[in-house]
Amino acid sequence: MSVTSPSGRAAARTGGPALAPHGWVRACVTVLAGLVVMGALAALGLWAAGGSAIPEGGFPRVVVAVVVVAVGGSVRLAGDAGASAGARAGLTVMPLSVTLSGALVIATGFLRPLRHRAVAGGRELAGWAGRIAVLWLVALVGLALVARQTFAVPLGTGTIGDIGSLFGISPRIGFTTDLWPTVLFGLLWLAGVLVLALLVSRGAPLPARLLRFQDSVRPAAFAMVALLLACVALGAVVALVVAATRGHPAETFALILLGLPNLVWPVLTLGMGATWHGRVDGPFGLPMPHPLDEVLRTPYLSTLNLRTLARYDGRVWWLVAVDAVLLITAGFVLAVRSPASVRPWRHAVHMAVALIAAVLAVCLLCRVSAHYGLSLIGVGDLGGGLSGVLFLRPRPGTALGLAMVWGLATGFVGGLLAQRVRRRGEVP
Repeated sequence: MSVTSPSGRAAARTGGPALAPHGWVRACVTVLAGLVVMGALAALGLWAAGGSAIPEGGFPRVVVAVVVVAVGGSVRLAGDAGASAGARAGLTVMPLSVTLSGALVIATGFLRPLRHRAVAGGRELAGWAGRIAVLWLVALVGLALVARQTFAVPLGTGTIGDIGSLFGISPRIGFTTDLWPTVLFGLLWLAGVLVLALLVSRGAPLPARLLRFQDSVRPAAFAMVALLLACVALGAVVALVVAATRGHPAETFALILLGLPNLVWPVLTLGMGATWHGRVDGPFGLPMPHPLDEVLRTPYLSTLNLRTLARYDGRVWWLVAVDAVLLITAGFVLAVRSPASVRPWRHAVHMAVALIAAVLAVCLLCRVSAHYGLSLIGVGDLGGGLSGVLFLRPRPGTALGLAMVWGLATGFVGGLLAQRVRRRGEVP
């Protein structure tokens, strides 16, 4: 006499292994958990940055707008100053601390019901991802409809205020969400998170046809994610130490909660020798160390690299050593998670390709562009805090070339170091 377990009966009915319990309820929990964590981080970060003073009760809507931008949505700034004045504004930036937190939570929820499995069918993975995507789509539409607000811009006292009073000018500036771009890019963001989660996790099952790629792709993907997370963790420690020793704790916590990866990931590329271009003008400021702000706060386009930063603080050359340690460690992790039969030169190639992809992602995600201005009766942008420009963009060709060189070198060194460690595929 034999006893058949419920999972065995399920397997018998389906002709294969029993499916993990990942239905609509679990998908809803995954989506809600991601939104709650992102919303909490955005709210705390804005509060630390002084966002509680946002007029006209707009703080909750600004929080929602931050979440929309964090998942790739499109929030458009607009101004209205009447017939005698003009207002313009634009903003392109992703609060990557919020983005990263949501990605980690959603990826964890996506992978959790798939653990302890060797192989999963393509239909099963597509169905599970599809449930999350449907609920995420509903959430995106809701966020896009809520993230809309306008605010009055005070002209202050003095000549500008007098002209505004004379002509009855009461400028307003606000933001609105473009629905369809938000839905499109929000779904692409989710797809990227889910695919990357499958690539990074050693325990997540793959369809049988993709198993041949896991030994080359998964170790490299895990090493790059670990590298980027290590940069964020190291940056958080440095920021907390600076806050404890030099003050400004509120600004530091705002940076950590909203945009720490926006700072530390470009710094990673700077340590590799990459070059960024930027400019800061007006009341804008970048949440970054003083030397970086000094380099960028010029009347013209500024070049940001180790050489220009060293003019203000020679300690920036230590970034090269820090990058070397981090990248060699990443190469070692890649090699240790790979089969023992893979040679060091293959690790070097895998590391180079993965690092190029990671640096490309940093170049795309860490761009910053912001401007706003107000003109009265045809006169150009006014000063007095009523206009400003800020942008930061990389030189991608140089950055990707350097990533290839660093990847080949550190991947080979990491492969040599891993030869002393017992790895998967070796006979004890």
